[in-house]
Amino acid sequence: MLRFLLRRLLSGVLVLWLISVFTFGLFFVAPGDVPRLICGRLCTQTQINLITKQLGLDQPILTQYWHFLDRLFHGDLGYSYYNSESVNTLIGQALPVTISLAIGAAVLWLVGGVSIGVISAVKPRSLLDRAGTILALIGLSMPSFLIGILLLYFLFFLLTTHGMDWFPPSGYVPITSDPVEWAHHLVMPWCALAFITAATYIRLTRNQMLEVLGEDYIRTARSKGISRRRVTIRHALRAALTPVVTQFGIDLATLLGGAIVTEQIFGLPGLGRLAVTSVVRQDQPVVIATVLLAAVFIVLANIVVDLLYAVLDPRVRLT
Repeated sequence: MLRFLLRRLLSGVLVLWLISVFTFGLFFVAPGDVPRLICGRLCTQTQINLITKQLGLDQPILTQYWHFLDRLFHGDLGYSYYNSESVNTLIGQALPVTISLAIGAAVLWLVGGVSIGVISAVKPRSLLDRAGTILALIGLSMPSFLIGILLLYFLFFLLTTHGMDWFPPSGYVPITSDPVEWAHHLVMPWCALAFITAATYIRLTRNQMLEVLGEDYIRTARSKGISRRRVTIRHALRAALTPVVTQFGIDLATLLGGAIVTEQIFGLPGLGRLAVTSVVRQDQPVVIATVLLAAVFIVLANIVVDLLYAVLDPRVRLT
């Protein structure tokens, strides 16, 4: 176990380093003039030269990258080129929003998707199975921005026009300030993300459950008089969850890196929105920080998923 963790951590560090090199170097080949964007159109060449020197952009790229790594090892992500605010502060403000969005949506899509998938597999070709299949096809066919717009139209616009102000269209309230309003503002974003993602889990769970339910050891358990409910939940579902766990780790880690479309539609100041704004402004320190943070989530998710494999399936050995 320890050797496995060490190897995965070392490979994760290597991945993060390669991503930082690629992202850092991308700014030097992409078109754009950061000092002029900061200073504005009426800026003189003297002012541009001064900003270039203050930001350290007049130094060789290797020197700039070394200074970046030195700050990173000390927990300093630098300062925004746009407003001179600490990147640590910007990330600290945006991260709780994205975590709140990701965790809530993940609970909904995991519980809903797996439950519907199990029911569809236990009762194949039934009315419930067909309803679950149709629901999955709708979720897979509709883009996330369309789901968000439809929710805003039906749950906000139509209800508001009839005097029912039940769901706020945008904004975020910290959970520490008011837990009820925190959940109230996130209901529609949660549903938008969960509906799309749950479709994948419905099909994945259904297919895996149908395969597992046809195995010999499942028929043997049934022949011994074990109840169908116990066989389904304790034996079949546990074996079928391995690919679901893999998918869940990837989806959750990707979402923690920023749900760009959902955050834009519902006006949530999360990592996705911060990343888009920073790319438009060519705010290099913020872009690199958001990319690295997303990569960290994905690396950690892969390690956790591999560990869960051994828990769900004793036949798996961590090597």
